[in-house]
Amino acid sequence: MAKRPARKSARPAKTKEPSAILSGGIRFASAQDLFDFLPADERELMERLREFIISEAPELKERLSFNILAYKGRRDVCFIWPASVLWGGKKTYEGVRFGFSYGNLLPDPSNYLDRGGRKQVYWRDLQRFTTTDERMLRQLLREAVEMDRQRAGGLR
Repeated sequence: MAKRPARKSARPAKTKEPSAILSGGIRFASAQDLFDFLPADERELMERLREFIISEAPELKERLSFNILAYKGRRDVCFIWPASVLWGGKKTYEGVRFGFSYGNLLPDPSNYLDRGGRKQVYWRDLQRFTTTDERMLRQLLREAVEMDRQRAGGLR
């Protein structure tokens, strides 16, 4: 049988433009590009939080997602989002947001995490990383990583 000739599209191929919702259309190619973009105070806090996550949960994989650093096991576990990386074209908080992708499943009896109007993603906005923040986030990160492991086994 003869092969059909490839069909040519009437439309020209689209080039992928950076989303205007993300930092005014900027798209970072690497974590270093992200750090270079940030003001000094956010960059320092991001570096500390990044080191914290890597030391506390080395099994998580770091990736750039929506122009922020996200950490994944089997599924997304947590993220760090500097306020200078805008969503929706406006700055809505100061500092760096440390968030949990499934915060709704984490035990948080002291209501350390902010929920906003969200059902699933919970976070804490930080302008500095205190020993209290470190203690609370360590406990929550351990719970989130364990929950991710259990999900790998088919639980929850």
